[in-house]
Amino acid sequence: MNNFIFYSPTEFVFGRDTEAQTGVLVQKYGARKIMIVYGGGSVIRSGLLARVEKSLQETGIPYCMLGGVQPNPIDTKVYEGIDLCRKENVDMMLAVGGGSVIDTAKAIAAGVPYNGDFWDFYIGKAIVTKALKVAVVLTIPAAGSEGSG
Repeated sequence: MNNFIFYSPTEFVFGRDTEAQTGVLVQKYGARKIMIVYGGGSVIRSGLLARVEKSLQETGIPYCMLGGVQPNPIDTKVYEGIDLCRKENVDMMLAVGGGSVIDTAKAIAAGVPYNGDFWDFYIGKAIVTKALKVAVVLTIPAAGSEGSG
């Protein structure tokens, strides 16, 4: 095995009903306006999205929303999110869902401060030097998207 150092400055909060802490937790990281990114039915039907919104409202953190993220997300949703973040002066992403939702939020977070096409990061034309902060309310731990930058 090779010697290595692993550094991952990610805070994980576990427990029943921890989504009720969302507002306090994002406030701790200086959020002034959030974009909630989510997929579709399950976060709405389960009431999770409403509980997250309630937590943000209780702490007075304004937010906008981008729903409809599909499994294996499409670039048009990322472009839509980048445009909305810029228009709404969003400074933090909040992904409520699984890997596809998280990956979409991360792509948006990298694309907002970048003066080019977010695809540049994926084809090796650019590296991410600045991005919005990303928080996650995880619904299914699978690929580890919640723990990587």
